[in-house]
Amino acid sequence: MPSTTDRAALIKGLRALATFLETNPTVPVPSFAGLTYFAQGADGDIRAEIDVIAALLGTEVEPGDCDHYRACLTFGPVEYKAVGILAAARARYQANTSYEGCITLDPITSPRTA
Repeated sequence: MPSTTDRAALIKGLRALATFLETNPTVPVPSFAGLTYFAQGADGDIRAEIDVIAALLGTEVEPGDCDHYRACLTFGPVEYKAVGILAAARARYQANTSYEGCITLDPITSPRTA
């Protein structure tokens, strides 16, 4: 978990960003923004932490797809999300990326025109 100083700095930065965007209406903004907190640890610890966060948010836990465990609270087009990536999902990701860098593909060439 971030320190009290880190938390205060994040909140100050978010307020500064909001003020900047409000005072600079020509700067483009996305239609949606989010802030995600990732719980760490063993599956039981992750679930317990997300359960506590869901209670603090006043929301229900969403057992998401791909072995993710999460709780969300939206403020219009802005979302705060707490996510726990469970061991099965981490293992799948590791397996899927285990050969990364071991295969070298031939360069892509443009098709020849007749």
